[in-house]
Amino acid sequence: MQIEYYPIGVVHSPFITVEGTPIQLSRARQAKGTVEVWDEYIEGLSDLEGFSHLVLLCHLHASRDYNLKVLPFLDTELRGVFATRAPMRPNPIGLSIVKLCGIKAHTLHIEDIDFLEGTPVLDIKPYVGEFDNRAGARFGWLEGARKQTEVADARFKAV
Repeated sequence: MQIEYYPIGVVHSPFITVEGTPIQLSRARQAKGTVEVWDEYIEGLSDLEGFSHLVLLCHLHASRDYNLKVLPFLDTELRGVFATRAPMRPNPIGLSIVKLCGIKAHTLHIEDIDFLEGTPVLDIKPYVGEFDNRAGARFGWLEGARKQTEVADARFKAV
């Protein structure tokens, strides 16, 4: 089976290279950017302005390879890629929750961005705390992980 997706827009971000990019949106520290939505999808932005946050699903275009075991930023031992948020995945799809600051024509002005400049956007969804928050959620190996770095560096590579 082959599945094909096409971008609906592109991220414009202050982050040009992997090194120095926040590793998760919680560490993005109000980094500002935009999402440019292609003309044929502008109508789909109707009614979005009432939401404070958005879920962006993007193609991680800088991810070239993957391994099923990776060394995550917040740990010192190898973990299964599906137990991490590592960008080097069999299908490099990224998810990020960003703050919506405004909409002008086909441009979403956002904060807390952790995607690279030029990242293709696959979908935009409203963040709804009532739907997206799960009481009693567990966080696996992350519960015991020590805090290490806040931005991407050269040590994150496929193993």
